[in-house]
Amino acid sequence: MTLDSDNDQVVASINRQLGKIRESALIFLIVILAVNNILSQTGLYRSDEGSIQFTSDAPLELIQASTQNLRGVIDPVENTFAFSIDIRSFEGFNSNLQRTHFNENYLESHKYSRASFSGKIIEKINWDGLGTHQLRAKGTLDIHGVKQERIIPSHVELFSDRVLIKAEFMLPLRDHDIDIPKIVAQKISEEIKVFIEITMHKEPSN
Repeated sequence: MTLDSDNDQVVASINRQLGKIRESALIFLIVILAVNNILSQTGLYRSDEGSIQFTSDAPLELIQASTQNLRGVIDPVENTFAFSIDIRSFEGFNSNLQRTHFNENYLESHKYSRASFSGKIIEKINWDGLGTHQLRAKGTLDIHGVKQERIIPSHVELFSDRVLIKAEFMLPLRDHDIDIPKIVAQKISEEIKVFIEITMHKEPSN
């Protein structure tokens, strides 16, 4: 084997190594650009001031209560969400005693202080666009320590810096082991109507 032949093999080997390095560098650059593009277009949506109102419309009594302390976050990249509420923050009712019974006897907020709903949004949308969408949130609804899989339809309106979400659904008390004594069965509905409204602001991109 001649010296020229050895040099040719060395040069060819170096060229192959340089080719692999250039290929790896190109892949790395593409990944970095893709991540930066996602971060620049989509930040998390958060809020600590959403509202929940529930209504019990029973034959002998109408009960309404609400809270302004709904907290939530949406990850538009993963299409996931998480919401939670402090049960003790509900106000209204028809009397202070009724509120006490709600916390101590029915929801047992001393044991189950928070309710939550987390999961994934079924439909795919462009979160950077504007407009109105009808979406379905699929996840785990945790109330009174009992978890139930639910799909909740939601009205979603997208703005440049925020998203407005409204949802309404029926909540059977038996689904979460909330027992109503027979003595007040005509005053508390077996199904509660729940209405949610929350404006979530888009966090600045990194």
